[in-house]
Amino acid sequence: MKKQALILSALLAGAVAAPAMADPAAMAQMKGCMNCHQIDKKVVGPAYKDVAAKFAGQPNAVEELAGKVKNGSVGVWGQIPMPPNNVTDEEAKQLVEWVLSLK
Repeated sequence: MKKQALILSALLAGAVAAPAMADPAAMAQMKGCMNCHQIDKKVVGPAYKDVAAKFAGQPNAVEELAGKVKNGSVGVWGQIPMPPNNVTDEEAKQLVEWVLSLK
């Protein structure tokens, strides 16, 4: 019984310590994405709605763009480079899925 209580405690502690999936808009703000991008206007990088329109219907868009978010990119929207971002693979995917959902 004591062993079961310890296991349950460990599982609950992990559940509390692990954050729930963050709101992608809040994550974009927290990760600094909004310093260069806005939803509906170009800043340094393209507007997120423009990204969503350009990649709409492309089957590998999430994977391709998540790689660009994580590793950086240049040339798709001009010669100003987007530097690599400090995001996990899952965070990059969540951010890209959110961007692609914008209309």
